[in-house]
Amino acid sequence: MRREDTRMREAPLRLVQFTKSFYFGGTEVQVVELLRGLPASYQVRVCVLDAVGPLMEPLRQMGLEPEEFSLKGSLASPNTLAQVARMARWLKRERVELVHVHDFYATMVAVPAAKLAGAKVIVGRLDLAHWHGKARRALLRGLTLLADHVVGNAEAVRKMLIEEEGIPAGKISVIPNGLDLRRFDQRVREGLQAPLPDTQGAPVVVHVANMNHPVKRQEDLLRALARVRDAGHALHAFLVGDGPRRPELEALAGTLGIADRVHFLKHRADVPAIYAQADFGVLCSSAEGMSNAVMEGMAAGLPMVVTDVGGNPELVADGERGLVVPPLKPDTLAQAFLTLLGDRELGRRMGAEARAFVERELSLTRMVRRHDELYRRVVRGE
Repeated sequence: MRREDTRMREAPLRLVQFTKSFYFGGTEVQVVELLRGLPASYQVRVCVLDAVGPLMEPLRQMGLEPEEFSLKGSLASPNTLAQVARMARWLKRERVELVHVHDFYATMVAVPAAKLAGAKVIVGRLDLAHWHGKARRALLRGLTLLADHVVGNAEAVRKMLIEEEGIPAGKISVIPNGLDLRRFDQRVREGLQAPLPDTQGAPVVVHVANMNHPVKRQEDLLRALARVRDAGHALHAFLVGDGPRRPELEALAGTLGIADRVHFLKHRADVPAIYAQADFGVLCSSAEGMSNAVMEGMAAGLPMVVTDVGGNPELVADGERGLVVPPLKPDTLAQAFLTLLGDRELGRRMGAEARAFVERELSLTRMVRRHDELYRRVVRGE
């Protein structure tokens, strides 16, 4: 091998991770985990649209201070083009080789900026694009086609990209989310950071999701709980998460007569310890990518009841690591709850299988290694 080739292989790969902000969310958590895990053979920088959120602190503890390219309002404003141009200049100045962008708004800036700067760019497509109208979906498709490569976190996302958006199959890699099980188990051992409601020994189901968007369908969970009550079972629910929909969900619990069984815990940083107090978990969304909440419930050894959307069935596998039900069907959701309440041994077996699956397939080490391999292939053909 020529000396200059050896030097090129040994030189750190100059990489940028780019996301909208660092509030708590599945994408943001995965970016932080990826940054923690990447080997020292990378020279990493972080870019954001807005340098805000509680996950900024872990970044700073890693010595990373994000470069901000704020849109300051509408995508249609002249400032968007100004930020694209500014980022292109910054990428050239920093001699960045690869940009990995993780969400819709950041993609609007990162892809054209990377192309102007002569850097490679990977677009993360981490959901089923269910948030977007036709115009935004078309724009996202165009930028995805322009990228050098695309990463999805579930086979369902890959299928959608190929069948609905016409993205070439060879341009897409599926890398499932990863979970640091050692740190997760440590957080379980650390225990609760605040007391939980007293359920008087009744079984508990845990639901972890924001309350910003109807797609999470907490109302289906509440209606299922009412049906379980009508069937003569005392099942309590811990709802972890918050958002503008919480007051209407609290009102619905009252209307259904289950306010004493539904506990709105708001945001909690001790989710692993909360899962450890539960009998099973649930995610009843009408659309999903690869859910960190489901992964964490599985890591806690719980059988998960999930809707048959996105990556949910890939994680749970109906009857193996939990139960999969149709979306928007509270009656069927209630029946799944009753199945687990009526056969605790079944739940324990499914929970053990769920934990084993996370250990085998969803480790943080595996997720980081697959990104490392992809980065080097896209940039250097290794």
